[in-house]
Amino acid sequence: MSLERQRFQETLRAHAGRNDNSLALWGDTQKINYTTLYAEVLYRQQRLRDEQVKVVALALDNGVEAMLWDLAVLFEGLACVTLPPFFSPTQRAHCLAQSQAERVIAEPELAAELTAAGYTKNGEFWRRSFEGPGRLPARTAKLTFTSGTSGTPKGVCLSADSLLRVARELEQASALTLPRHHLTLLPLAILLENLGSYAALYAGATLSLPSQQTLGIRGASGVDLSALLGCLAGRAPESLILVPQLLLLLVGAAEQKAFNPQSLRFAAVGGARVSQDLLHRAQRVGLPVYEGYGLSECASVVCLNRPGARRPGSVGQPLPHVEVRLAEDGEVLIKGSTLLGYLGEPPHSGEWWPSGDLGEFDPEGFLYLKGRKKHQFITSFGRNVNPEWVESELTQRQHIAQAFVYGEALAHNHALLWPHRPDCTDAQLAAAVAAANEALPDYAQVHRWTRLTQPFTPANGLLTANGRPRRDAIVAQYRGLLTEPALSEDSAS
Repeated sequence: MSLERQRFQETLRAHAGRNDNSLALWGDTQKINYTTLYAEVLYRQQRLRDEQVKVVALALDNGVEAMLWDLAVLFEGLACVTLPPFFSPTQRAHCLAQSQAERVIAEPELAAELTAAGYTKNGEFWRRSFEGPGRLPARTAKLTFTSGTSGTPKGVCLSADSLLRVARELEQASALTLPRHHLTLLPLAILLENLGSYAALYAGATLSLPSQQTLGIRGASGVDLSALLGCLAGRAPESLILVPQLLLLLVGAAEQKAFNPQSLRFAAVGGARVSQDLLHRAQRVGLPVYEGYGLSECASVVCLNRPGARRPGSVGQPLPHVEVRLAEDGEVLIKGSTLLGYLGEPPHSGEWWPSGDLGEFDPEGFLYLKGRKKHQFITSFGRNVNPEWVESELTQRQHIAQAFVYGEALAHNHALLWPHRPDCTDAQLAAAVAAANEALPDYAQVHRWTRLTQPFTPANGLLTANGRPRRDAIVAQYRGLLTEPALSEDSAS
């Protein structure tokens, strides 16, 4: 057993040994203490041991069962494949096949989908056999898939030592505020929330795991605000992990006196850029927000603002387990807790990981991000989207000749469209967008669109000579349209 895994297991055993009925996990209705948690994890480890497999996938909504199985897979030394609820059926099937997940523990509504993927149900497990050598690097404890920068998400393979070192650092980062009740807003399949949950258990705190339905969260970006606020009021958590869009909703609700953040002691926010204005608004309503930065390839969190070490607008200082430096072009390079490799690719052997982000340090070592090197954007819900993927879906439709998609730090992806024919109606464009959306997971769908008055061409500086969009020039010219609701739109929000 790895050192970090052993340390975490011994910590939970110590919490259980106190036998003081400290509440450990709180699902929609189910509550269990630390003594029961430890016994239930041991029981599930034995169930997994009896299966004699190496790769287990979890496709469960947040809840007590999801956390117990996650811990059992971790402590049994197996590889855990986590499947976000906002992935499309095609993406889930791809993840299961590529990872060669021999067992799946899933929600009942995925039965038809798993059957179609070649799995058969026996008890709580869905079973499938795979031939040939495994595709995971040795020591893989968690296989987390990127949230779909293209139609086929990339699998990031991480060791238990990398994951649990980050979890310990998160627990230490928030320790000064003494949060004793963490509530999971994001799916446990999101690595950041998964490790935040481990951090809460490290601290012996209560971990609230309401289902996404109870929270009013649908897919990657749908939120029933009244349900969310009702759950927060009923549970009064002391710590949360937020993406910028959820922070915006809570700040707006607090400004309208519909949400009281008084119980909160530590709210980490990450997954995408947070505006200075939103951070100032959060501060004014009393939300203790600490912005951070990380990426799956480095086991999630790399930098974080903390009590006593906070610079609004920065993503904080590097956590103790990593080193961060800048390349000559300003790209952020990271050493420590890096991935074992991508699924199906050679193991990662480099010392420094190129993040693809540009940044700069201030004299006190706080990191400020300055944008991304590649075209990929990150929505305000923290979902990664490759616009070329979405644009190809749009332009493969009957009526759309050119498409440009933008959603950096926005709640709604916005497309600029130029039709094949001038007599194409807005209704026909709307139908083409709707057809493209059917082929996309909800976080990558086009929520708003604008019909252009002229096409992109080399002559107007919006197209390269070989026909590629000049993205910076297009964003500069159409920024007002891209960041505001369009007059002509098919809203999927």
